[in-house]
Amino acid sequence: MVTRSNPRSTVAASITDRHPRTEPIFAVQFTVCMPDYHALMPVIRIVHRTSAPAAEAWSRLTDWERHGAQVPLTRTIIETAPPTRVGTIFTARTGVGRITFDDRMEVVVWRPPAADSPGLVRLEKRGRPVTGWAEIEIRPLTTGGAEIHWREDLRLRALPRALDPLVAKAAHLVFTRALTRLLRA
Repeated sequence: MVTRSNPRSTVAASITDRHPRTEPIFAVQFTVCMPDYHALMPVIRIVHRTSAPAAEAWSRLTDWERHGAQVPLTRTIIETAPPTRVGTIFTARTGVGRITFDDRMEVVVWRPPAADSPGLVRLEKRGRPVTGWAEIEIRPLTTGGAEIHWREDLRLRALPRALDPLVAKAAHLVFTRALTRLLRA
């Protein structure tokens, strides 16, 4: 049995197998033809270095209300009492007037950076129009400052999958701009 895999699908092929397959043919076709759902979602990756210490970068990047001020036409609504911790829920509401959509998120990992270990916050998107997850990892540098790794898996349910690359490109631009501004202020 030879198995080949790539990020979009896994294909199993047998060269010497003389036994008939017992699984139904449609299941094999589904596995071969249908890529994993998460492989289709656009993944945004941003790496940014800052002269700010890791603790300061953490404080700036996990101030959720400031995120709304950096993303056009967006405001952030915190739904749980401070301080931020696992279970904190907030919503980024984007739009003009009555035409808005909500990106509801929950903090599922909250590990602030320590002297020699990176910090990590992971958000799960819990809304109807926006699904996926986001991670912000802040790594202290031995030379001073920090390196930020922003990863986001994003899907807008109302849009066809053919537009995912365009969504990823636009999101990358918006998130890079927000990240830079959040670290500056």
